[in-house]
Amino acid sequence: MKINFRRLIQPRHVSAGTLRNSFDRRSLVVGGIQGGIGVLLASRMAYLAIGQNEKYKLEAESNRVNLSLIPPRRGWILDRFGTPLASNRADFRVDVIPERMVDSAHTLATLGQLLSLTPIAMQDLEDKIDKSRGFAPVEVASGLDFERFAAVSVRLPDLPGVVTQRGFSRYYPTGSSVGHLVGYVGPASAEEYEKDRDPVLITPGYKVGKDGLEKYFEKDLRGKPGARRVEVTASGRIVRDLDTREDVPGKTIKLTIDAGLQDYASRRIGLESGSVVVIDCTNGDILAMASMPSYDPNSFSDGIGRLEWKMLSDDDHVPLRNKVLRGLYPPGSTVKPMVALSFLEAGLDPNESVVCNGGLRVGNRVFHCWNHHGHGQVNMLKGIYQSCDVYFYNFAQRMGMDPIAAMARRLGLGQEFPLPVSGQSYGTVPDPAWKERKYGKPWAVFDTVNATIGQGYFLVNPLQQAMQVSRIASGKKLMPRLIHGAHDAPPESLGVKQEHLDLIHSAMNEVVNGRGTAGKARIPIPGVLMAGKTGTAQVVGLNFGNGKGGQWKHRDHGHFICFAPFDNPRYAIAVAIEHGGGSGAAYPIARDVMTYLWDKQKAMEVLEGFEKDWGGTAQQRLEARYRKYATEYGVGAPAVSPEQENLAVQQAESTAEAQQPIVRDAQSPAPEPVAADNPAPPPSPAPAASPSAAAGTVQTPGTPQ
Repeated sequence: MKINFRRLIQPRHVSAGTLRNSFDRRSLVVGGIQGGIGVLLASRMAYLAIGQNEKYKLEAESNRVNLSLIPPRRGWILDRFGTPLASNRADFRVDVIPERMVDSAHTLATLGQLLSLTPIAMQDLEDKIDKSRGFAPVEVASGLDFERFAAVSVRLPDLPGVVTQRGFSRYYPTGSSVGHLVGYVGPASAEEYEKDRDPVLITPGYKVGKDGLEKYFEKDLRGKPGARRVEVTASGRIVRDLDTREDVPGKTIKLTIDAGLQDYASRRIGLESGSVVVIDCTNGDILAMASMPSYDPNSFSDGIGRLEWKMLSDDDHVPLRNKVLRGLYPPGSTVKPMVALSFLEAGLDPNESVVCNGGLRVGNRVFHCWNHHGHGQVNMLKGIYQSCDVYFYNFAQRMGMDPIAAMARRLGLGQEFPLPVSGQSYGTVPDPAWKERKYGKPWAVFDTVNATIGQGYFLVNPLQQAMQVSRIASGKKLMPRLIHGAHDAPPESLGVKQEHLDLIHSAMNEVVNGRGTAGKARIPIPGVLMAGKTGTAQVVGLNFGNGKGGQWKHRDHGHFICFAPFDNPRYAIAVAIEHGGGSGAAYPIARDVMTYLWDKQKAMEVLEGFEKDWGGTAQQRLEARYRKYATEYGVGAPAVSPEQENLAVQQAESTAEAQQPIVRDAQSPAPEPVAADNPAPPPSPAPAASPSAAAGTVQTPGTPQ
């Protein structure tokens, strides 16, 4: 049977109404979808325009307006009279930010041409960029004249990563004279930024304290940054200034230092390696704290180059070490007034005497006196002014080391003082308990004999020596002060009998003005007598030499402590000269520094005469040496790795304690004799019980503020 499929499939009838209805339904769906999308878009636009108005307004404003920090002017460091030791000066400078440079080779070459940089300066710049972190600005040049500054400024659109700046830079008027005292500044390291997180630390041109007072008072000296708002184009060109908030300068720090005296003392050290400390005996103010040779903090602030680093690290006089605080030396015979004072306090009669024949047998060895012919009959007064070793050998055995060590600490030896400094080396005041702790060995008689003349285990720094003599001079427990105007309590008495101090003063007066060992130390000031004590400290045994000549490192250290006027003490000075060959290298410096305190013109005439022979001032000699190194090495000076740099700094900051051998033979080299053309006057009598009684006959200088 056949099926007719055509009959089974009925044709669909589509009318015009059906088509119209179908189109209306589709239009409704599509329209609904479009309407929904429109509503969403409108809602989003309304949200962006109204709800997010402040956000996008701020972002648009930030594209139009550039906000930058203005580094704060660093606080000044002044001396007691208001003379700047560290100040700021107007500066045109150029920096680069390494991470923003597109073509560093082209940028540096262009800057070198525009700024007329020498090959050495270009090499130093490349070294600094290699060591820098990307975010930290690197100084290219500072102290520019306006022409060179403008030449770079107009090329800034072609030099991405280059920043020109008009501001202030740190300036140290007396250069190397205050290097170790004030310190220096430099760009913040990554570690310093991570620790502080202050945005000003990465502001181009801003520097932080790196050493000395600059580092200690960083928070006070820093100040608060200002801000500048400028309108810029899309390419970064400044259209106009909108607003400026001035920076707040850092706090001014006023010191007890006398800037003129500090500079004079630094220069007077001359070609030697050593230190000078001057103390006001009325209140403990530090008037000068000079350590030479030193470095120029102005150079360090600009970033030291490999040539200058080589020059400093090659110097065996260690210019990077602060010898006042970090230098440790056997004090030699400068401890004898202290030892004699301990004898008096322990009950020894000062008239009790011993015969000096040039040496004294102690156990199975002979300890020699510096005068191998002997001093004859010696009492305490003569033992000090003739520096007779045998006198002290003899009575130290009877009195023992404990009272000597106690007096040494009482006078400031072995003490760390509360000063705004980064560190001090406090040395060693030996005694039986100390040796047992340190070496696990019992104290021996020869240890006492050595210590009583400032040899053996005894080590002190120059600041401690200055405090020792100032306390002996004043009879007060003075504490050193470096910040002017500090309202400390009046110093208390040492508790030492005045008649004991008078005898020590009289003996120290004889050292300089009578029958003692330092006749050439007399100051040329009518009516003013300076009392003092020489000290020669052995560095090596006599089998290496006599300590006067030969290799520099084998020569004896020279010391001199003094105060003036001797009958009404006002100023105390300690001078330490490394490997100077004996006290003869130290007391002429003390004499001239003391002269400066009373007659500046007379002292300057002496200094200027010396500097003609030395090749100029300390700063001029430093600059001349740099020029010599530049001629000799040029760009051939070796690069210094961070590890080598850190090692050199650690060695400079470390003490010399490990380099000080213990000389147990106690063979003291001879002190300088009294000059033949300066005969000793008759011995001066011991002063009255009240030293101030004779003060009316003494010329008194102007009182420091």
